[in-house]
Amino acid sequence: MTDRNAAFDKAMFDIYRRAKDEANYNATIFLKMLTDTDGLTTAKTLINAPKESDGYTTLFMKGRLDLTVEAVVTENAKWSSLFTDHEIAKAKDRLLKFEYRPKNWSAF
Repeated sequence: MTDRNAAFDKAMFDIYRRAKDEANYNATIFLKMLTDTDGLTTAKTLINAPKESDGYTTLFMKGRLDLTVEAVVTENAKWSSLFTDHEIAKAKDRLLKFEYRPKNWSAF
């Protein structure tokens, strides 16, 4: 595993912990995905799904789309090399669909 992939794994576990601590949301399915595979595989699975996950919907209802995989991927350019342009655009489009404007907008 590369240093970048290990750092991305940490970022994914961080949003799991933050969702639990800050939004009172225990994303058990997301945690299982992370532990069964890794952060990158989990993120790509969720981003490439035909529709948003139940966890995404829950975080939307709690006003915390900043804690989604889509936000992490689109808001930090250091992850861009891990994803295709299409995956980044898909993540951004999903956020925009729910009226969340990714930070660092000019970077995309």
